[in-house]
Amino acid sequence: MSVQPAVSYNCREQLCIDSAPGPGAMVIFGASGDLTKRKLLPAVFALYNRGLLPDGFAVVGVARTAMTNDEFREEVREAVWGNQPVTPEFSEFLNRFSYVAGQYTDPATFAALDEELQRVSEVHKTEGNALFYLAMPPTMFEPIIKGLALQGLLEEKDSWARVIIEKPFGRDLESAVALDRALKQYIKESQTYRIDHYLGKETVQNILMLRFANAIFEPLWNHTYIEKVEITVAEELGVEKRAGYYDHAGALRDMFQNHMIQMLSLIAMEPPAVFEADAYRDEIAKLISSIRPLDGQDLGQISVRGQYVESVDPERPAAGYRKEEGVAPRSQTETFVALKLFIDNWRWRGVPFYMRTGKRLPKKSSEIAITFKPIPHSIFKPIRPKDFSQNVLLLRMQPHEGMGLSLEVKSPGSKLCVNTLEMDFSYSDFMQGEDIPDAYERLILDGLLGDQTLFVRNDTVEASWRLFMPLLKAWEADFDNVPLCFYPAFSEGPKEANEILEGGSLTWRKI
Repeated sequence: MSVQPAVSYNCREQLCIDSAPGPGAMVIFGASGDLTKRKLLPAVFALYNRGLLPDGFAVVGVARTAMTNDEFREEVREAVWGNQPVTPEFSEFLNRFSYVAGQYTDPATFAALDEELQRVSEVHKTEGNALFYLAMPPTMFEPIIKGLALQGLLEEKDSWARVIIEKPFGRDLESAVALDRALKQYIKESQTYRIDHYLGKETVQNILMLRFANAIFEPLWNHTYIEKVEITVAEELGVEKRAGYYDHAGALRDMFQNHMIQMLSLIAMEPPAVFEADAYRDEIAKLISSIRPLDGQDLGQISVRGQYVESVDPERPAAGYRKEEGVAPRSQTETFVALKLFIDNWRWRGVPFYMRTGKRLPKKSSEIAITFKPIPHSIFKPIRPKDFSQNVLLLRMQPHEGMGLSLEVKSPGSKLCVNTLEMDFSYSDFMQGEDIPDAYERLILDGLLGDQTLFVRNDTVEASWRLFMPLLKAWEADFDNVPLCFYPAFSEGPKEANEILEGGSLTWRKI
């Protein structure tokens, strides 16, 4: 009788194995633009270095700028390699890039792209598969997807075709519904990948692992033990070169309707049965639909909009928003928003979710702070329950991704002195000098793999717009109860923002 060798199968190790996609080409519309150079090309190069791109892979750039293949490759080299001497390995990477010039509404552009993809399929063995990345303004989504469809580039017979589109997904509920309806004439939902780069950040993804893989947190993750949740996305910069877009969008459209509502959803959602795209996104949609509608509430009590003015700090001079190049001199566009939201379900009954975002704040910072309720009784007389600092679980997205937990502990010595211990974890320390993968790396890889889990579904987009429409309409009508407030550049924001924190009885976390 032969003895079978023992088989070791470590499920934990299996879970963390990177999956490399099969053959396919990536087509970047807007290949000469800023997003491509700053984010997309470095992300593709990082995936290549990590061995996560198949042998059958190529990149085709499409833009209106006239360029040869060699000129495009030179732009790729500058974006990801700088002035280093070109190695044979990097030269092989560059040879995977080619370029098609043309207008996005011209059928000849798509005919040329079709021809180039056929060449790429023969030379680089991409097997006719293509991931189309639209690094473009939303106004170009429909004409480009229409052009791809009419050329037959979205057909999936013996190959796959997927399209990644960037936010914003509309500027209100009506336009979002119209955009979705227009795109569905040419493309299926299963082919549509709405990207929100915040969902690719390590700490954002780690929220799910923290909640659902640790028994010490999930039993406490409800209104019985949590007093409040505070979500902050602060930017030190002003509008920079985005004034043309930003002055017609504002902070709520730019940040709240997408990034911040997704962060809230991850914190508050119910656990899906399995971590798969449909199950996960079903729970996200349910959660957003459970947020208390703003219609019927006193918007002046739960919201503040602000706009930065000239800095009062002589060491940090900055012009006011209305003095920025490209901004209307009497612009009413908000650069700061603070909201108090409630989720009307059993888990979160009565727990306020305080959310704020703004430009020209003291520093760049994105964090979620979960404050637990105070202890019900103190045995350490005369210290009262309220004299103890409350436990806070802190999740940081930027600038240093990581998390922290505050605990009350005794100081060493004979006296009974209480101190707050700040336990802190940083991904940069954990990685021991290795670079943390950029969010775009993860999301481009998922697009190539056909994994829609971290991409936004159309019903979620519409639910989010539906939630915020009463606020947008009130601001546009400039109702008296929702005035535009002002704050000096590099301050903590409008002082009025404190009023939504239980009438000013609480304070925001210092940025």
